[in-house]
Amino acid sequence: MRRRASLSALARFTAHAQRAVGVHGEVTVQLASRAEVQRLNRRFRGKDRPTDVLSFPAEESDGGDIAVCMPLAAAHARVYGHSAADEVKVLILHGLLHLAGYDHESDGGRMARREERLRRSLGLTSGLIARSAAHARGKRRPPR
Repeated sequence: MRRRASLSALARFTAHAQRAVGVHGEVTVQLASRAEVQRLNRRFRGKDRPTDVLSFPAEESDGGDIAVCMPLAAAHARVYGHSAADEVKVLILHGLLHLAGYDHESDGGRMARREERLRRSLGLTSGLIARSAAHARGKRRPPR
């Protein structure tokens, strides 16, 4: 019963975050294994390693799919001192921003600023892009 309640809470968060980001259409979230995320990353991005979250915009409409690597989410949650559910929410928000067309690798910080504002308004403790920037400056590294 607890797992069902957790999935229900994640579905409510996803719908709320989707509205906040401005993504219309259907969004599905897959809670995936390392192997599944690695397979998707290799197939669609040419990178043969797992990653924490992947986003796949719908081809013919708004919305799309998000794959969250649950083992990495759990490991990151331990490192950052919050629950796995909170980490999954951080990753879902990040994925939704990608579905909305943001690209932190090429947008000069636009996605990072939007993620930070939304993170605060949604009650999340940390943002993925800000953490990645801290790691690049030599702070603690998340598990891979």
